[in-house]
Amino acid sequence: MQENKVIVIAGPTASGKSAMAIDIALALNGVVVNADSMQVYKDMPIITAAPTAEDKAKVEHRGYEIFDPSFRGNVMDWLKIIVEEIRDIWKSGKIPVVVGGTGLYIEHLIKGANPIPDTPETIRQKVQKVIDNEGIEVIYKKLKDVDPVMAKKLNPRDVSRVKRAYEVYLNTKEPMSSWQKKPLIQFLPEAQFFIIKICPDVEELDKLAFERFDKMMELGAIEEVQALYKKKLKTDLPAMKALGIPELMEYFTGKTNIYVAVQNAKLHTRQYAKRQRTWFRNRLQADYVFPKCYKGRFPQEVMQLLKTIINK
Repeated sequence: MQENKVIVIAGPTASGKSAMAIDIALALNGVVVNADSMQVYKDMPIITAAPTAEDKAKVEHRGYEIFDPSFRGNVMDWLKIIVEEIRDIWKSGKIPVVVGGTGLYIEHLIKGANPIPDTPETIRQKVQKVIDNEGIEVIYKKLKDVDPVMAKKLNPRDVSRVKRAYEVYLNTKEPMSSWQKKPLIQFLPEAQFFIIKICPDVEELDKLAFERFDKMMELGAIEEVQALYKKKLKTDLPAMKALGIPELMEYFTGKTNIYVAVQNAKLHTRQYAKRQRTWFRNRLQADYVFPKCYKGRFPQEVMQLLKTIINK
């Protein structure tokens, strides 16, 4: 039965994947599980398009708004929580419906991840202190000395990845590039995944991405980002890189006006959605491809297929 089945719905931002997840969960006695790297953070539900109170009233959601924006979360932090949530959902007799646009999270859940040991908090803090005092450039230079292969792959200004790679070396005395050659560890080896990906055309995606950001502004995204601004959080935190936040922060810091900030946010949202679309088209193998943005019309024959698979 459904004890080891997982439905995965993946697609670019604004493609309607969250609505699809809710509809499938309602039809199959499921629970919606988050696989979006920004929707894990609290205090920013509008700008990250996290499930609304109305959505949560329709069906149970898990894995949303679990970390404070000040937390430097990564895929492993998410995996530890989500794997336990999925197993708990199975125990309750329901089906996990995992949904998100973060390809790295979905790929690690399905295929597994490198067996890199957890980095102690003391090492994380040590590296962060250097970044705060001297800049990420210093850590990147150190990374080039100990792991030139990994350093060459990374953008020197990518704080999260450069920091992570150097932390791994400090903790294990082995380069991350070496760890990445080792066999993957499966976090849910017992799971049977059924994967749906949404791959709309670019024109449709552009239109919906623009419309959604306008809707976010109407719902109070500007006030939400202002509250984050008042907290004086570090701009290199993962949460502060959510679509729309860097652009609106420039308005609050006086670097630009609100019109330019909104237009930049829309442009970057559009560009990100295109990158997601390309990633999912090329990297994620799916059992079913939905060829347009989801607007509440899921094919009955596919729903019947899902029911058959779940009940095997």
